[in-house]
Amino acid sequence: MRRTISKCFWAWDFEKEEIWLNEMAAKGLVLVAIGFCRYTFEECLPGEYNVRLELLNNVPTNAESQQYIKFLEESGAEYLGSVMRWVYFRRKTDNGEFNLYSDNASRIKLLNRVLTLVGCIGITSICTGLGNIGTQTTANLIFGITSLILGLFITFGFLQVYRKKRNLQKQRNLFE
Repeated sequence: MRRTISKCFWAWDFEKEEIWLNEMAAKGLVLVAIGFCRYTFEECLPGEYNVRLELLNNVPTNAESQQYIKFLEESGAEYLGSVMRWVYFRRKTDNGEFNLYSDNASRIKLLNRVLTLVGCIGITSICTGLGNIGTQTTANLIFGITSLILGLFITFGFLQVYRKKRNLQKQRNLFE
């Protein structure tokens, strides 16, 4: 039986999203399809699958991205779909541990990609807000204030990811 759940996660909450998807799999509902804020699950044995997310350098249709997806599929992972540059994979737990990031260096690279994505959106939102606040119309003022508030919220997410990255860099430096 299929079950669709609508739930939204911010780009900087990818770890929470992955934890939630794995909690669902532990309860016997495994991800089978993904859409924007929409997750479709099917029943499975509790704990049968692990789910992982990855933010690609390019869109999934890019040749380099296709090679990476094929590489993961050849290692036993099943490609479930994508939302923009985020791709979703699952793999049976009896195939062993399923980690896309085995060391701090690869984790830092992921966080750099997230920082770039979130930073670009945040800067665009703040610039749009500032550009519209100075205008004479009420609609532009409201749009400008809304964009500024969104930009500040996105900045909060950016800082969360930046702190994670900085902590990983400190850990890496301790062990070098």
